[in-house]
Amino acid sequence: MTGTMTAAIEADPTVPLIRISRDFTATPAQLFRAHTDPELFARWVGPDRMRTNVDYWDPRTGGSWRYVAAAEGAEHAFRGCFHEVRPDRIVQTFTWEGAPDEVALETLTFEDLGDGRTRLHAQSLSDSFEARDGWLRSGMEVGVNDGYAKLDCLLAAGEVPATRGGAA
Repeated sequence: MTGTMTAAIEADPTVPLIRISRDFTATPAQLFRAHTDPELFARWVGPDRMRTNVDYWDPRTGGSWRYVAAAEGAEHAFRGCFHEVRPDRIVQTFTWEGAPDEVALETLTFEDLGDGRTRLHAQSLSDSFEARDGWLRSGMEVGVNDGYAKLDCLLAAGEVPATRGGAA
């Protein structure tokens, strides 16, 4: 099991960009499903101590989303728009409602490594170096790594099918 894996998280020195990569024992279709099915997404995203409730989720090109993560009496809402959704790539905006002027553009790609393994590549382009560095200082790596460990568990338990309603 890959639950002890950590994501590679790096800041680009020339643009306000964060790059994240992580390998999974899963097919690209399973990772795509985990990122587009709101019930699955809510089960794995974020730090262990937080619980996520999806407000709305329309994972299609031109759709939008919003969820609220809660822990210890505090709530944090996040929202965005899906700009492109296809089986190998998701492009979306990402905004923490606590800083609504700081909108990031995120791109996720799913690289098939063969033998049922996939490398997730994520990049998040912020409006400024200050905004990007704020994300890095926020402890985001805990949420990223806790979330991906939860996703590993769901995958290992067979709870992330590759298809929904007969379509990948």
